[in-house]
Amino acid sequence: MDAMESTRKRGGSAAWRRTSVLANHLSAQTHEDATLSLERIPCLAYNPPETASVKGLIDVVAMRQLMDGHDVDLRDEVYNLMANEKLFQLKKVGGQVYVGPDYNEPFQLQRYHTMQRIYFLRDKGLFKGELTDDSFERAFRKLAIHDCLAIFDHSLGIKLGVHFQLWGGAVKYLGTQRHHDRWLQDTEDYVVKGCFAMTELGHGSNVRGIETVATYDPSTKEFIICTPCESAQKYWIGGAAEHATHVVVFSQLHINGKNEGVHAFIAQIRDEQGRNCSGVRIVDCGHKIGLNGVDNGRIWFDNVRVPQENLLNSVSDVTPEGHYVSSISDPDHRFGAFLAPLTAGRVTISVSGIYQSKLGLATAIRYALTRRAFSLSPNEPEVLLLDYPSHQRRLLPLLAKTYVMSCAANDLKKIYVKRTPSDSKIIHVLSSSYKAMFTWHNIRTLQECREACGGQGLKTDNKIGQLKAEFDVQLTFEGDNNVLMQQVSKALIAEYLTSKKKGKPLKGLGLEHINGPPPVLSSDAGFSLRDKNFQIALFHLRERDLLQRLAQRVTQLTSKGSSTTDALVLSHQLAEDLGWAFTERAILEIFLSVEKEAAGPNKDILALLRSLFVLVLLDEEPVFLRYEYLSPQQSRAIQEEISKLCSEIRPYSLALVDSFGFPSSFLGPIASDWIEANSWKNV
Repeated sequence: MDAMESTRKRGGSAAWRRTSVLANHLSAQTHEDATLSLERIPCLAYNPPETASVKGLIDVVAMRQLMDGHDVDLRDEVYNLMANEKLFQLKKVGGQVYVGPDYNEPFQLQRYHTMQRIYFLRDKGLFKGELTDDSFERAFRKLAIHDCLAIFDHSLGIKLGVHFQLWGGAVKYLGTQRHHDRWLQDTEDYVVKGCFAMTELGHGSNVRGIETVATYDPSTKEFIICTPCESAQKYWIGGAAEHATHVVVFSQLHINGKNEGVHAFIAQIRDEQGRNCSGVRIVDCGHKIGLNGVDNGRIWFDNVRVPQENLLNSVSDVTPEGHYVSSISDPDHRFGAFLAPLTAGRVTISVSGIYQSKLGLATAIRYALTRRAFSLSPNEPEVLLLDYPSHQRRLLPLLAKTYVMSCAANDLKKIYVKRTPSDSKIIHVLSSSYKAMFTWHNIRTLQECREACGGQGLKTDNKIGQLKAEFDVQLTFEGDNNVLMQQVSKALIAEYLTSKKKGKPLKGLGLEHINGPPPVLSSDAGFSLRDKNFQIALFHLRERDLLQRLAQRVTQLTSKGSSTTDALVLSHQLAEDLGWAFTERAILEIFLSVEKEAAGPNKDILALLRSLFVLVLLDEEPVFLRYEYLSPQQSRAIQEEISKLCSEIRPYSLALVDSFGFPSSFLGPIASDWIEANSWKNV
């Protein structure tokens, strides 16, 4: 009882104190000398990012040319075309129009709007010459147009990529004149809507293992395409669920009881009224975490007959009598030729990943130059987010990586557009490694940018959060990233072992540096971590050592009876490390050549970005310490140098993202006046 009474008294005492405080406040005006002074705290005001940035030290026009690489004026025309057309406009806030798809629409409506935008762009002539003009100029123009359309909406970019690059590319590069005459112009005009059926429920990356079968019937001069089991159904086929009329279907070719391997055939899957053709069953894949403007579908073929001339025959053919002929006798080389259309896809995906990283960084950095949080001392203004070293450390290394990768992506486009048959190996290796690295980088960048924007990063209007879902698929389609990196290492080890076996120096893939003596890293007291010679030497040393380690490991395993394939599988960690070493060395060399050609202040800022790129990789990747390419003391010094570089780059951050060339209408509202965008009058 005493304890309860004590508790009651304490509670009562506390209540009495609170009441007294309130009474004193309320009665203050009754005291003869008391005054009540209430000062209105000023509301936060939006200050443009320009007020917190250094002006005029970077030539933004020249830097943008460096970032885009080609057709800058055309890109601005495409941006303006979309920004001024209601079909592409998302909302208007005050005087600012924002463009983009409405991700809150049902996926059926997203698909409808994607097709309406395609018809609009077709009618404006953007696709003229897409498949029928083989000039270098047109090739670069269509890449620039694709960049811009994918920036507006990934679904739009993918829908067009499936139609033109996969379906159209297969017809053009796997077919011959008879296919070109019949299909290319109609594809360009969207009279025919094509899709590309390679992936199956049971086989994705392992294309050799697909189970769809095409059997030749010489009595009717037709191929009979069949889905023999449920795992053979074609899966995730873009355009199949609603819009596609025709498909390039990859199947095992059976001739006279012999399997001649994977070949490609043209089949019609819908008639002019949009009804499924006889023997074709199609099911919608349904709602996805992203890309809901693309109608992915599943296809079954129930003994569908196609004429003999529908075999895409640039590599192999079947005579009317049923005899198999091929210009390529080696089955492995023949199979590689059938995968050629995927190369264009990997090139555009690599580039697209970098442009989405730019989009995220442009938004997050502009926001960080206008948003404040916490004061360091009383009565002082709150601090800009990008003035915190921790915030710089989050975003600026990703900015540096994006700059370096952007230059490499532009170089890959040049190699691809101007390719010759002798370039097939380097294009395959670079497109595989870049696709993996750049898309992984994109998802990491978007995630960091989303977090760096706090709660505003979650709004679909501000794009960054939604872009993660939209572009996550890039890690998987056109080759799983982990599998692609294994292919890179496989190509490197094959080159190395062949050169050793023949006693000849390495040539190609940038591996010539391995022919000479190993680099010696400086240990002088005055040595600088920013020295480009030290940086490239360290990257050479890593690639050389990992390649030799992997070769030794594979040789040991094969000497004990393992196949080369099994040996590489068992050495997956070394193979993965080598894939990264090759890719990072390749893009560093490209950036060094770009930096060498630059002039004035741009050259200096490129040097800072290059050093930040290199040092962050040295800090992030364990192989540099694991194999003692760096000492623990150097590792500690690298962390300190990274902080200094971030601080030095900070004043140029706005100019660097402005050099990406995005109109404000393509960014989220938080990249502009986010207070105005969220004001009551704009609800």
